[in-house]
Amino acid sequence: MSGRAWGVLFVLCGAIFLEGIDVAMLNVALPSIRADLDMSTGMLQWVMSAYVLGYGGFMLLGGRAADLFGRRQMFIFWLVVFLLFSGLGGFATEGWMLIVARFVTGVAAAFMTPAGLSIITTSFEEGPQRNKALLVYSGTAAGGFSIGLVVGGLLASASWRWVFFAPVILTLLILITALALIPKSPRPERNGQGVDLGGAISVTAGILLLVFAVERATHVSAAVTVGTVAASLLFFLVFVLIERKSAAPLIRLGLFRNGSLIRANLAGLLFAAGFFGFQFVAVLYLQELRGWSTLQTSFALIVIGIDAILSPTLTPKLVNKFGNARVIFGGLLLASLSYALFLPVGLDWTYLAMFPSLIILGLAFSLAYGPLTIVATEGIDEEEQGVAGGLLYTSFQFGAALGLSAVTAVQIAATDGTSPAQQLDGYQAALIVPLAAALLAAFISAFGLRSRSGAADAAPAEAGPVREPVDA
Repeated sequence: MSGRAWGVLFVLCGAIFLEGIDVAMLNVALPSIRADLDMSTGMLQWVMSAYVLGYGGFMLLGGRAADLFGRRQMFIFWLVVFLLFSGLGGFATEGWMLIVARFVTGVAAAFMTPAGLSIITTSFEEGPQRNKALLVYSGTAAGGFSIGLVVGGLLASASWRWVFFAPVILTLLILITALALIPKSPRPERNGQGVDLGGAISVTAGILLLVFAVERATHVSAAVTVGTVAASLLFFLVFVLIERKSAAPLIRLGLFRNGSLIRANLAGLLFAAGFFGFQFVAVLYLQELRGWSTLQTSFALIVIGIDAILSPTLTPKLVNKFGNARVIFGGLLLASLSYALFLPVGLDWTYLAMFPSLIILGLAFSLAYGPLTIVATEGIDEEEQGVAGGLLYTSFQFGAALGLSAVTAVQIAATDGTSPAQQLDGYQAALIVPLAAALLAAFISAFGLRSRSGAADAAPAEAGPVREPVDA
């Protein structure tokens, strides 16, 4: 890759690193936030879910906006919004204030991330060089999560508010670098096309209601839950009808005829559901049931961050040899094994007993995340790369929100008392959710093993043409 291409990739990796470190730091600070703001488990879950709902709910609109208004313009503007609301979260004095700040931060990420991903996919020609850039990109996201676990533990031991203030400094550095390195370009020709606000509102409403139905299932009657799910499905139906009639749809429905794209998005949704749900349960188990400090929890979970090393080193070699589909399938099987090994967790488990699950999960992430990104964007026209990236990250964040909601609902329903043994029953029951999600994801991805992408995409990753970044 040329020096200019490396510079742009460096900036975009910085942004996805920021997202990873932001989520990871918050994850280990949740018990401290609960104690300071007096939040219930259900409300605490919404501190995480508000971000992923804003992220996932507006991601399709963000991807479309990048295609219509310019990728650089969208990336820079929403990076500024991310900076502002990340800092505002640190000033929250009530739980609802923090949830609102996290929601807006998620919306900012929803516009920023697909813009950054589409800059990569339109800067590097489809094939070995793009694959290499995407694997470096995904490895950087994993690195942000790993470092965030430790940094989050250190900051939260002083005050959980620093978990929100620290990203402001990093965001400012990335913003300055982005302004200098990402080249300007003319705004894309829109030919009269507008933003599909109706589609964006309807799909966001559908996502919000569906997750809310899962989260509230144990607190309300079955009739209310069914009604909420029905309302959610109605909004999804409205979304489809709007997209069919719109002259400039949020997402062209013809994209859903791409089998590889569908498998990648469904597998990504379920993988994220399991991954985020497992983290949520593991953090509460270690800190609230076992009494570990935030720093101890951070160092315990950091082993998952081995994916930051493996994603840009081991994964490209495996993709070259076996193809994306087989590597994804292997990663999902390993995730299933990781969750299964953690199911019998006990009150007196040592770290050595937990270690196999955590290290295997890190390996699973390194095998699944990057190749899923490649498969979800390959074969898509350049003018729809923003939408394809937005669709994938919608799936990731939608899955994360559902996973968090599902494990919370199961944990609450299965916890019949306040004794350690009764609380452990709730954690063990909740851990079934990540296992089921990973197994279903592996089942879906298995259908791609005989496809062309599963066997014939193993071109050498060390050579190939590269295009200078031209779109902004």
